[in-house]
Amino acid sequence: MSYKEMFFPELVILDAIVSSKEEAFMLASNILLKKEFVKESYLSGLIKRENTFPTGLITQFLNIALPHTDSEHIARPFVMIMRLKEEIVFKQMGDDQEMMVKDLFFLGIKEAKMQSGLLSLFMNLFVKEAFVNDYIIQDASDKIYQLFEKYIKEG
Repeated sequence: MSYKEMFFPELVILDAIVSSKEEAFMLASNILLKKEFVKESYLSGLIKRENTFPTGLITQFLNIALPHTDSEHIARPFVMIMRLKEEIVFKQMGDDQEMMVKDLFFLGIKEAKMQSGLLSLFMNLFVKEAFVNDYIIQDASDKIYQLFEKYIKEG
C-alpha cells in the first residue's frame, strides 16, 4: 500500500472545536469508528500510547501532532487530518516538553514497517516552507486533501 492510498477526503476535518487532546481524540475516534477505519478499542489505545509516547512535533514553521496507536486497534489504514479552531496542549516527542498544537494528523497504521516511513514523511513535509505555507492557507477540506496528493510521492 502506498502512503497516498491512506488519505481520504472525508477524513479532513477543519475548524474542529475541542479544548483538550482527549476531546480531539474522542472526536477523531467517533468519526473513524463510524467510517469503519478503527475498532472499538481505538480510543483507549490512542490515549494509552499518547500518554506513554507523546506525538507532538515542533517544526521550524508549524507545530503538529501525529497521534497513533498500535495496529491491533486499526481496521484499515488511514491518515486523518484535523485542524482545530484553537490550539491545545500536547507534549513533544522525545522530551515531553509542553507545546501548543492546532494541526493533528492521526495515523492509522496496519503494518509496523510503515510507521517509521510515515512519520518520516510528515517530518520531511513540515520542514518545507513552501508546503507549510500552502497548507496553512487552505481553508477547504478538498484543497488540503489535494495538497497532500500533490506533495506525497508513492511510498
